[in-house]
Amino acid sequence: MQIIYWSIIILMFVFAFIGLIYPIIPSVLFIVIGFLLYGLFFTFAELTWIFWIIQGLFIALLFGADYLANLLGVKKFGGSKAAIWGSTIGLLVGPFIIPFLGIIIGPFIGAVLAELLIHKKNFKDALQAGFGSLIGFISGVFAKGLIQLIMIAYFLIQVLR
Repeated sequence: MQIIYWSIIILMFVFAFIGLIYPIIPSVLFIVIGFLLYGLFFTFAELTWIFWIIQGLFIALLFGADYLANLLGVKKFGGSKAAIWGSTIGLLVGPFIIPFLGIIIGPFIGAVLAELLIHKKNFKDALQAGFGSLIGFISGVFAKGLIQLIMIAYFLIQVLR
């Protein structure tokens, strides 16, 4: 049964990493579910209150990294708040319109359209904001992936020692 239990826990962590590419999947929720399943399947003894506090800080860092990466990417390339909102909307809608590439193209198009339609910027400036949103998204994916790896590594250190 241990193999089945560990397979389910690992599957939760895999879903968390898929959530980096498809933001409609709540990555952090799957990581926490993996932790809780470990406790239910085995024991909560290794998952002390210090463990949960540290993981809570990592969860806050995950949310902050996502927002901050997008904000910095758009701002660095001259985008406005409208471009940030446009890229966020594009991030959510893009994968449904263009299944695989929509996750990358959606934020770009959302930021460009927001700059063109709301702030009436010229096409070159709007493209720069779109490029900034793309850089912000990719940076956010890498940052969140690293944080998730650290969360899982810390979990494994706690339970396998």
